[in-house]
Amino acid sequence: MAILKIYETPDPMLRQISKPVEAVTDETRALIADMFETMYDAPGIGLAAVQVGVPIRLLVMDLQEPENPDDPKSPVIKEPRVFINPEIFETSDHEVPYLEGCLSVPDQYADVMRPDRVKARWLDENGERHEEELDGLLAVCLQHEMDHLEGVLFIDHLSKLKRDMVLKKLAKTRKERALHAA
Repeated sequence: MAILKIYETPDPMLRQISKPVEAVTDETRALIADMFETMYDAPGIGLAAVQVGVPIRLLVMDLQEPENPDDPKSPVIKEPRVFINPEIFETSDHEVPYLEGCLSVPDQYADVMRPDRVKARWLDENGERHEEELDGLLAVCLQHEMDHLEGVLFIDHLSKLKRDMVLKKLAKTRKERALHAA
C-alpha cells in the first residue's frame, strides 16, 4: 500500500469528469487500498479516485464513528465503504446545511445545502451490486464525493462571495505554510 498525492485546487485534474470502471480487478483493489491509506493519513472521511489523479468513478468513505461519542478517549469504529460507479437515483426534497471540508481544499470549511436522504446504487470492491437508502452524514458525504466524479468541488455550491473568501483563506494558509517550511 502507498500514500498517494492528493491534488488540490486549482489543479485541472480536479475538473475532469471521471470515466466508469469497466471491471473490478486486482489493480482496482490495489488502488482502493492505497486510497484508504491516503484518506486515513490525511486524515479525511472520503476520497474520490480523481483526487489522487485517477479519473475513474470510484470513491472510498469511512465516517469513523467513536464507539462512545460521550467519551473523547473512546476507540474509533472504522467502517470502510467502497463505491464503484455510484449513482444516486432519488433524493429527498428536504435539504439541510452541512459544514463541509475537502482534502482537495485543505483546512477550509463552509456550509453546503444538500438533500438529507438519497437512494443510491453502486458496486463494491468485489463487484457486487448494492442499492440502499442513505441518510445524514453518509448521504452528504456520498453526494460530496460523487461531485468530484463530475469535476465539482464543494466550493462550487457556494455563492461567489463565499467561494472567493474560502479561496482567499486557502491562499493565505498556503503562503503561511510556505514561510514556515522555508
